[in-house]
Amino acid sequence: MNNLRIFAAIILAFSLASCSLPKTKVNLLLTNAHFYTMDPRIPDAGAVAVDGGRIVAVGMNRWITSRYEGKRTLDLHDAFVLPGLIDGHAHMVGLGMSFTTVNLTSAKTANDVVKLVQSAASRTVPGGWIRGTGWSERLLRQINSSPAAVLDKAVPGFYVFLVSSGGQAVWVNTKVMELAGVTTSTISPAGGLIIRGKNREPSGIFVGAAINLVASQIPPPSELELQNAIALAADTCARYGITEVQDAGIDAGVLHAYQELASKGGLRIRIYAMYNGNDTTLPAILKKGPILGENGYFTMRAVRVDMDGPLSNRSAALVSAYSDDPGNYGETYLGEKDLENLTVASVASGFQVCTEAHGDRGIDVVLDAYKEALKAAETSDPRLRVEGVDVLLPGDIHRFRALGIIPSMQPVQCVSNMYWIESRVGRRRIRTTYAWQSLLKTGSIVVGGSDFPDDSPDPRMGIYAAVTRQDIDGVPQNFAEAEKYFVLTPDAAADSSDYNGGFFPQQRMRIDQAIKSLTVWPAYGAFQESEKGSITVGKFADFTIFEKNLLTAHADEIPYDTILGTIVGGKFVYVDTTAARWRTQ
Repeated sequence: MNNLRIFAAIILAFSLASCSLPKTKVNLLLTNAHFYTMDPRIPDAGAVAVDGGRIVAVGMNRWITSRYEGKRTLDLHDAFVLPGLIDGHAHMVGLGMSFTTVNLTSAKTANDVVKLVQSAASRTVPGGWIRGTGWSERLLRQINSSPAAVLDKAVPGFYVFLVSSGGQAVWVNTKVMELAGVTTSTISPAGGLIIRGKNREPSGIFVGAAINLVASQIPPPSELELQNAIALAADTCARYGITEVQDAGIDAGVLHAYQELASKGGLRIRIYAMYNGNDTTLPAILKKGPILGENGYFTMRAVRVDMDGPLSNRSAALVSAYSDDPGNYGETYLGEKDLENLTVASVASGFQVCTEAHGDRGIDVVLDAYKEALKAAETSDPRLRVEGVDVLLPGDIHRFRALGIIPSMQPVQCVSNMYWIESRVGRRRIRTTYAWQSLLKTGSIVVGGSDFPDDSPDPRMGIYAAVTRQDIDGVPQNFAEAEKYFVLTPDAAADSSDYNGGFFPQQRMRIDQAIKSLTVWPAYGAFQESEKGSITVGKFADFTIFEKNLLTAHADEIPYDTILGTIVGGKFVYVDTTAARWRTQ
């Protein structure tokens, strides 16, 4: 009994002593929240202390507040806080430029398109380019004359370049075709088509590979336009809780724009860039070596190349022909030896390689090339990546883990493509399509991303897609809904359970896996696990603050959970000013 009293007295003495110690002053205290840290040593916390842009303490609320005094202290009122979300595959300039193009998705008629283009002309310098995106190809049936002539009449004196909603066709006016030298004698390139009218006159509609004939004439954006596009994209990402974007394929102009912004403190979020492996300046980039952390906001130590194209236009390389296009196997853009050599050179220069591959044949070639390149690598940890990874050969699922290759996948694209994908790849291959859980069960990680602007940058939609494999309306709930909304193979009914509660629900991620795919896993996939990805002492103070607890929320609540704030380097880059009082403290 006496021993117990002595022990209690010692504990009390230590407690009193700790209370009397002077508090350590820090820039920011975040208190009274549920911090889901992604650090297994302290998986949950109630408060965090931040100083100098980094996390200096993580723990229970009472412990932190008894030891630290913040120049600014915020009571987060039971908010749910994650490590800053990372989009593992996206395109910043593309997103930023999309805000300066005409949004045609609302157009119900061809005349609606004309009115939107005319409105844009009033804001465009005479003789300039009007760019738009999102028109539906069904609208062309409403045009009795040449589509190009419709634009010629609506906005004479301008160059007009309009991309269809699926990105597989463009609609241009005569000035663009004249600039490109397209005439009645111009031959449609392989994999593309020039739609023609009377007397074989080009109509102004270009499909597939033919798009390059006219797209090549669009003048490159200026340095200022690039910086403005990046700034617009960064603002959007911050609003969605994204603290870093892994930009998948930049060129010399974009690199310079990033470096200028970073040097002036003009980047609001962090960027991990992949240089375009097809760019003629790549040898010079490899010679200079990686750029590791300009002010902690810009890093470039990856090379991105393409092995094949997307399934949407049937250019993904498949072992067997497309089920809805017999004789078409897609195509590979690189030989296996070419990719092997590029990988060896890149790794030797300190760069990882991120190869985009969507079809089972394309992915298999990439894995074979990586396997050979790894034999020559001077590092034991090159962290080679495959971007896309849509359709897998069953035997390749285990090869990712065995070779140490990182799959980088975009869950929201699964939901965008699920309506038609089975008819394209067939019943056998559909079982290893968007096979997230199959890969995870081998011990592999999955880097998550959105591929914006092709899909929404909103990470809530990516998390929702990952855990449900359903669209925003909850489709499919069952096989009857799949029959109604999807293009299925004739034998799909034999396995109707594959649509019960989602599109092949056995491949869904758990909520913790979905969160890891946007935090610790993309941080590891970019050699940044010591700086980002978890709420850990010493790491950057990057946080995404949600109103509801994603771990306990029903799946259909996830897309609507309010993002209350985004913090990068201990500073708010976005605050939702419409809700709780802590935002104004």
